[in-house]
Amino acid sequence: MSERADRREAARSGTERAAILLLTLGENEAAQVLKHMGAKEVQRIGTAMAKLSSVSREEVHSVVSDFALTVESQTSVGIGADEFLRKVLVDALGQDKAASIIDRINIGRSTKGLEALKWMDARGVSELIRLEHPQIIAIVLAYLDPDQSAEVLAHLPANVRADIVARIATLDGVQPSALTELDDIMEKQFAGKAGGKTSVLGGPKAAANIINFLEPSQESALLEQIEKSDEALAARIQDLVFVFDNLIDLDDRGMQELLRQVPAEQLLLALKGTEDTLKEKIFKNMSQRAAEMLRDDLEAKGPVRLSEVEGAQKEILQTARKLAEAGTIALGGKGEEYV
Repeated sequence: MSERADRREAARSGTERAAILLLTLGENEAAQVLKHMGAKEVQRIGTAMAKLSSVSREEVHSVVSDFALTVESQTSVGIGADEFLRKVLVDALGQDKAASIIDRINIGRSTKGLEALKWMDARGVSELIRLEHPQIIAIVLAYLDPDQSAEVLAHLPANVRADIVARIATLDGVQPSALTELDDIMEKQFAGKAGGKTSVLGGPKAAANIINFLEPSQESALLEQIEKSDEALAARIQDLVFVFDNLIDLDDRGMQELLRQVPAEQLLLALKGTEDTLKEKIFKNMSQRAAEMLRDDLEAKGPVRLSEVEGAQKEILQTARKLAEAGTIALGGKGEEYV
């Protein structure tokens, strides 16, 4: 490898080297790799893939060598990367989720303000946006990942939360020019200063996904407030909220994978008061010995606070959603809207 190519390859970040590698693999193989990554990792690598414009063959060989792989001599990188990226993301994540990530990648090519919010703690984001108009706050939260949005929402005044979630649920896309303007506002705030296709942001699914990450008490209170002002909207959101009983729709492989990730004490708490059909589904996907031990523990377990049971169920649901985001399991029932 030439000294020039060596310097260029050394300057590449790990994310950029991963992007180069994926571009050498082909669409199907790259999609299989991306299925095992979380949404944030996919977005970071996707952004790097979209930004690659010229990569020398020497650099490609160096990257592939580092990963102990072989690349064909005719591999071409940097040509048609946008179309390649679109096909790979759609294959790996589905049309809706891929469209959302591609929108973010395209926005991120020339803007930094909104993207920078993803790297801030929830309290910092809430302080930055709390005085903005509720519609602006709704767009910002729709742009962020749902788990972060839920944390930010929890730091906002209780009397505005329902209004903001309702606005997220009724968002029907955002014009790129409006997003660019909002991005500029955020960028100026960081610095201490105060028509076409719409971007895929907002909607009932986005609102439900954020609600999924709230504490059970906050979730119930929020939906009750929304129902008071718009019963139909509250019903649409509720239909998309993935609840613990929906885990019965997991296939056996998915249930087994989930159970491998759940601590025994957490599962024990979550099953207190659960419908027998779901319990049997879980017992069925455990070893006979483990199932018998769990049955015995459930019988011996005394009364448990409802808040503890709901908390354990919420943690298991969060684990399930993370596995679904990574493509490890497929959530069924209402939750299939998030896969």
